[in-house]
Amino acid sequence: MSYQQCTRCLMDTTAKDIFFDENGICNYCKDFENVLKNPKKRINVHLDDLVKQIKEDGKNKPYDCIVGVSGGVDSSYTLVKAKELGLRPLAVHMDNGWDSELAANNIKNLVEGLGVDLYTHVIDWDEYRELMQAFFDADVIDIELLYDNAMLAVDYEQAAKYGIKYILAGTNTSTEGMKIPENWNWFKFDKKNIYNLAKTRDIKIKTFPAISTFDFVYYEYVRRIRWISFLDYLDNYNKFDALQILQENYQYKPYPYKHYESIFTRFYQGYLLPEKFNVDKRKVHLSTLIISGQMTREQALEQLQGKYAYPSERDLEEDMQYFLKKMRWTRKELEEYVNRPEKPHTQYGSEIKFYKLLANIYKKLKGIK
Repeated sequence: MSYQQCTRCLMDTTAKDIFFDENGICNYCKDFENVLKNPKKRINVHLDDLVKQIKEDGKNKPYDCIVGVSGGVDSSYTLVKAKELGLRPLAVHMDNGWDSELAANNIKNLVEGLGVDLYTHVIDWDEYRELMQAFFDADVIDIELLYDNAMLAVDYEQAAKYGIKYILAGTNTSTEGMKIPENWNWFKFDKKNIYNLAKTRDIKIKTFPAISTFDFVYYEYVRRIRWISFLDYLDNYNKFDALQILQENYQYKPYPYKHYESIFTRFYQGYLLPEKFNVDKRKVHLSTLIISGQMTREQALEQLQGKYAYPSERDLEEDMQYFLKKMRWTRKELEEYVNRPEKPHTQYGSEIKFYKLLANIYKKLKGIK
C-alpha cells in the first residue's frame, strides 16, 4: 500500500491494518467514534454507585483503593478526583530509574497537596538496565513492556497486600481510546516474553516485579481486584481542563507530549520509535483528541511537525547524551541499533496466544460479540 493519511485524523499507513473509505476516512477513527457513541458499553455502574461500593469494600482498611501515579495528567487527575469524592487512596508509583525531575516534583506536590500516602517501588537499576539491554539486543519494538508490566505487577501486589478491591487508573477513553496498532507495541502481561529475553543474556531475574496472564486472571477473578479506567466514569473528561486544575491547585507543570514524564519514554517515543521502527505515537495520541473533540485536526497537524517529537534539536541531543551515559552506550552502538531490522516479540516466546484463548472463552461465556 502506498502512503496515505486519514482525511479526518492523523493515522496513516504506518499502521499495518489500516484501511480507508471512499472519503479517505480510516477505520481507526471510525471505530473510536463508535466507542464514544456507546459509553454504556464501557461502564456498567454510575459513578456514585461505584464510589459507594469502593467505600463499603474498604471499611476497616487503611486504604480503599490504589491509584497508580506516573506524574502524567491523567493519573494525577485521577488521584485528585478520588480524594475529592471522599475516597482514601494509596498512591503508588513505579520508579524504574528514568523519572524526570519535573515528574518527581509533580508527584511530590500532588501527594503533599492532597495529603495522601505514597508508596514508591524503586526497581533495582542494574537488573533493569540488563533487561533493557536484552530487549535492545533482541530488536523488538516494545522496550516499554518492561515498565508497563512492572507497573501493573506493583499495583496489583499493593492491592493484594492491603486487601484492596479497586485499582483506579488514569487510562481513559477520551484521551487514550483509539486503538494502538498491533505493530506499534506489544501485549503488556507477557511475563514469558520478558523472562525469555532475559535468558538471551543469561540474566537471572531476582527483584524485577513481573506479572503474567495467569497472575492477571488470579488477581482479577480469584482475588476480585478490579482494574478500573476511572476517568471514564466522569462526565466529559477533558485533558486540558484537568491540566488547568492541576496547575492552579497543585503547582503542576506540563510536559510537551503525552507520557513524557519519563526521560526514557520521551527518547523512546520521540526518537527510537520513529528512527528504527517508523512509528510516531503522536499520530494516535493526537488523533484521539481530534475525534473526542478536544483538538482540531489543524492544531494536531501543527503539533506533528518535525520527524522527532522534541521541542528542539538541543532537547533531543540532551536526552540522547543522557541515554547513552545511563545505558553505557557509544553513539556508534546507538547507530548500529537503529539500523538493524526489527524482530517480532513472538520470536522469543510469548503468552499472547494463551491470553487470546482466554479472552475468546470469556467473551463466549458472557455472550459478547
